[in-house]
Order: sequence, then C-alpha cells, then structure tokens
Amino acid sequence: MAEAPSRRWRRWGTVLVFALALYVIVRAADTPQDTQSQSRPRPAAPPPAASPAAAAAAARYDPADYAAQVRARARETGISAQLLMAILYNESYKPHDPELEWAWQRYKPGAAFGIANMHRSTFDDVKQGRDFVDRRWEDLPADRDLAIEAEAWYLHDLAAHWPAAYTRDELLALGYNAGPSNMLAFARGATPGRQARSYLQRLHDNWSEAGTSVARWH
Repeated sequence: MAEAPSRRWRRWGTVLVFALALYVIVRAADTPQDTQSQSRPRPAAPPPAASPAAAAAAARYDPADYAAQVRARARETGISAQLLMAILYNESYKPHDPELEWAWQRYKPGAAFGIANMHRSTFDDVKQGRDFVDRRWEDLPADRDLAIEAEAWYLHDLAAHWPAAYTRDELLALGYNAGPSNMLAFARGATPGRQARSYLQRLHDNWSEAGTSVARWH
C-alpha cells in the first residue's frame, strides 16, 4: 500500500532536522573556542616583589662595614683605600641585596651588579689574568669582597693611562664612572658632562666619610 505524501514529507523533514543538528554539533567540536585569546601574547611577568627580609638586608648595607676588604684590596692593587671606599659610597644610592639585584637584572638585563655597580663587559675584561678569572659576573651581588676586588683592579688598570688637570684619584673616579676613553679625554682637557661632574661632586662629598670609614678598626 502506498505511503501518504504528507506522512512521507514529515519523515524526511525529521531526517533533515536530525542531520542539520548533527552537522552543527560536529562543527562546534572542531572550532577553536577563543582563537583571539589563544593567539594574544601574555604580558611579561613583573619582577618578583622583594621579601621583607630582603628589604631589611638591603637597608642594612653600609660601605664602612667593608673597610677591612677595602684596605686589603687597596694594598694588593696600589690604589688609594680612601678612593675605593668613596666610590662604594658613590655607588650605594640603590639597594644592594642579592635577591633584589638578580630580580632587577631579569627585568633589566643591562643593569650593573654588586656593591661597586659593575657591568658585565667591564667585569669580564678586568678579571682576565687575575686570580678571579673563573668567577662569573652573576657572583657579584652575593660576594661583596669579589665586587671590591674587581673595583680595585679596574681602577688599577685605569691608572695605567694618563696625566691631567685632576688629581689621580679624581681622574680615576671619573674613569670608573664614565669609562677609560672619557677619562683620557678629561686628562687631555675635555670638560666632563653633567653626569660626570655630579659623580665627581658626590666623590668630594663622600671623601671625608670614606676616610673615616676606611680607618675604622685599623
């Protein structure tokens, strides 16, 4: 017996609705849910916050506590102990806690390290032929004697270069701050820039305290 046309159309309509629903489900399963959020780069993580203990350790730093190391490295390199100490005072404008310095270096790779604020390229140059040649620049924040040793030898190397209108110690301090090529230019009569003049003024301001500190417990 032949099937009524209306019943046949209803059955095909049901099949079509089921097929369409199945197609929609399959397409949804294959489609990424949020392509924009997946491709959007995540912002860089901020440097870790310093712990209260790290902040307290940084606050306790006093260059005068390292007078013995300064005198020892001064004798070893032939550099004025008062100059070494005065530069440490000049460079004490920021916290010197190892955890803080390592965290900051991850945020700013070009930062200087250690209580003498030495850059990687300077440390890698000055350690050549020295007894700390196997040490790494990354060691400076945690090893303050190494920082003083590298500072002293860098000044020793700078001392090989000049005569000038400045005293030997002044010129060495300018070289420590501005580099050997600028130091030679100052020795030949070039006028230091604002930053170098400010550094020299701070050296003068710190000179008396540095002398007192380096004589402590002597």
